[in-house]
Amino acid sequence: MIVQTQPLVRADSVTFRLADGAGDGVDRPVLDGTRLLPALSLPDTGLDFDYADGAWELTLARPPVHRMEYKFQLRHPAGDLEEICDPANPLRAPGAFGDKSVVEFPDYTPPGWLDAAKVEGDRLELAIPAPLLAAELEAQVWTPAGVTEPLPLLIAHDGPEYDRLAGLIGFVAALIADGRLPACRVALLAPGPRDENYSANPHYAATLHQQVLPALRDTVAIRGPLVGMGASLGGLAMLHAQRALPGLFGGLFLQSASFLTAELDPQEAGRFSMFAQVSAYVRRVLAEGAPAEAAATMLTCGLAEENLANNRQMAKTLAAQGYPARLVEVPDAHNYVGWRDAFDPALADLLRTLWEA
Repeated sequence: MIVQTQPLVRADSVTFRLADGAGDGVDRPVLDGTRLLPALSLPDTGLDFDYADGAWELTLARPPVHRMEYKFQLRHPAGDLEEICDPANPLRAPGAFGDKSVVEFPDYTPPGWLDAAKVEGDRLELAIPAPLLAAELEAQVWTPAGVTEPLPLLIAHDGPEYDRLAGLIGFVAALIADGRLPACRVALLAPGPRDENYSANPHYAATLHQQVLPALRDTVAIRGPLVGMGASLGGLAMLHAQRALPGLFGGLFLQSASFLTAELDPQEAGRFSMFAQVSAYVRRVLAEGAPAEAAATMLTCGLAEENLANNRQMAKTLAAQGYPARLVEVPDAHNYVGWRDAFDPALADLLRTLWEA
């Protein structure tokens, strides 16, 4: 009988094992093969499992991360492929496209604010007309309970996902309770058709200016500079809006933003339908001089993701154009937990700098 064991995690490697036997007393597999699908940027070699003693097994040298999300790819005899979470590993991470299994290396520590005391809050749902997009944009505004006076406002692209998968409201509520952030509000913007809206779309940027911000100001009292945040394409869209409409945002928090270029990201040309539009916009930003108005900008990016090179390039470009810009490189990849783990201190520092001056 083959016993299914959890991944063997060491400081410098991890060994995965997947039991597979025909059950007839002969040591032969049912599957034709098993492959590791790590949710990070690794060479496409050395990821196939070897079979022996009734199980598929793979030892992987540790990537430059503290935690790693992954799946297994099973190759069945008929040729079809199946992706599954690791049945031996109970640790899961939620994501926009479903759960993944997770390995946590010995030096990984979840952020302390997850279990800290948090202020209570109230939420208000909005449906904002967006005629330029021929749609409505959904938003949710969180305010510390019972507060009616003007407060600073943080506006998040992919807001519902940021809250559900990265605990954004919990982070803000914990830091307010601890006195590390002033009382503030958070607007969670749903993306709508994400690829179209967030790919440097001038109609979307105009909608933020003409519809979304007026609706928010009509709903709650705001003071101080607005701060916009977003991850991946949502980060690109925040930078695009800030540069297109001077004065829109006083600060930007951009995580693993999709600053795609043909030189650094050729792999995206064939798999992302909006690549030409995004790369043309990024090329224009890289070639421009100082914009009409810069904004304090904090960028974060994982050490094990494809966007690292283009984020390094953009951070350098923004700094040269007069942005107070800083890139924080984190030991994770392109996922909501990695983005969550970078909130403190990167997002906390940015918000305090802008709101406590």
